[in-house]
Amino acid sequence: MPVEDTVDLSGDGGVIKKLIKEGSGTLLPSAGCTVSVHYAGRLIDGTPFDSSYDRNEPFSFQVGVGVVTKGFDLGCGSMKLGEVCEVTCTAPYSYGEAGSPPTIPPNATLIFKLEMLGWKGEDVSPLKDGGIEKFILKKADKRRSPKEGARVNIHIVGSYEEKVFEDRDVEFDLGEGSEQEIVEGIEIALQKFSIGEQSKLILKSKYAFGAEGNSKFNIPPNATVEYVVTLNKCEMAPESWKLDSEEQFEQSKIYKDKGTGYLKQEKYQLALKMYERSYGFVNTLETPEAKDIQKALYLNKSLCHLKLKDFYSTETECNKALEIEPNNVKALYRRGQSYYSRGDYEQSLVDFKRIKDLEPENKAAQNQMSLCLQKIKAYEQKQKSLYANMFSKFAEIDKAKEKSEQKDEPDVLSSCGEWTPEEAEAKREVDEAFDRDDNIVMLDNMK
Repeated sequence: MPVEDTVDLSGDGGVIKKLIKEGSGTLLPSAGCTVSVHYAGRLIDGTPFDSSYDRNEPFSFQVGVGVVTKGFDLGCGSMKLGEVCEVTCTAPYSYGEAGSPPTIPPNATLIFKLEMLGWKGEDVSPLKDGGIEKFILKKADKRRSPKEGARVNIHIVGSYEEKVFEDRDVEFDLGEGSEQEIVEGIEIALQKFSIGEQSKLILKSKYAFGAEGNSKFNIPPNATVEYVVTLNKCEMAPESWKLDSEEQFEQSKIYKDKGTGYLKQEKYQLALKMYERSYGFVNTLETPEAKDIQKALYLNKSLCHLKLKDFYSTETECNKALEIEPNNVKALYRRGQSYYSRGDYEQSLVDFKRIKDLEPENKAAQNQMSLCLQKIKAYEQKQKSLYANMFSKFAEIDKAKEKSEQKDEPDVLSSCGEWTPEEAEAKREVDEAFDRDDNIVMLDNMK
């Protein structure tokens, strides 16, 4: 566009743009991008009403989401990097019939000088940490976006430092992209795509190849990569509310079986995703068959969490299974393992004893009981030794104090040794016990 050329941005003469200085490149900020601009606004008679230049402070906002007036939004969304332009906005595209007293009168036409300083992509990362930036390259006619479980057909072009490392078509169920070597950031971003859309994604390492990098593609550790992704097709996953109870049950079984397949392959995170989807189809059903599948899902999820060393989640799932079947041996066993793994040997022993009561011949439970008893005994011996040593030090201190008083020496503790951290904690407990007047009970327990 030559300098001084004008263009009608609104299509009805409501927003006219005049180019003052050509920008660089071909990219424009897309909807959701956060732009940084300088501006100076004046009325049609030349009266200035606002200027970021005067404040020496650029203005930042998200394009295309309605946070500024329509004319200002259209103007900024049409600009290249470094471009300077003038945008004339009639009242319907600025402050309308009401204006914005006292600076903007009713039905005012506004003129803005705009300077595009730069922009960032839309942040579509789950934690809004800037880890996934999205720039729309080609808008879609359809506005449908894929959800978890949808069958998607995409084309991806991945690059690192402007060198392409993969260029391919791929089809998969959203949420299972890792089976097709799709990085997590693409799967997350796809839920913000419309069918037919093409966007550029900038992915920080945590959403791409992480601290390990990718030797196959020569991607180093902790690298930021770029992808151009096109969502060609999308077949939506079935939604629970659209199905009758029988269809919900059947759909739940499909995902449960899929999860079990991943469990057997030791792909625990994928298995958990499938079990969660399965549960979504039966969580409101109250039939005995539905309760059975709910219990099975709780048990399978508990096993996945146990393998992933997420012991609190293991206990949560086991507790849910035990609400349905209080004497379920698998739930008791896995909960007992979880307690044991995080050092709660007494609680672990309770679960394994309960299994032994239910199944006297259960050797695995018997072995676990023995391990718990060994740990408890070792802990008690350590505590007994600790307190014995602590009381010996008390005696040494008393002797030293008595001796120093006789010799009028101020340094009482120098010859008694320092408290170890464990002894210091034990001493604190004893001091507190005496303060509470329950020292006799405590000392009895130490015998």
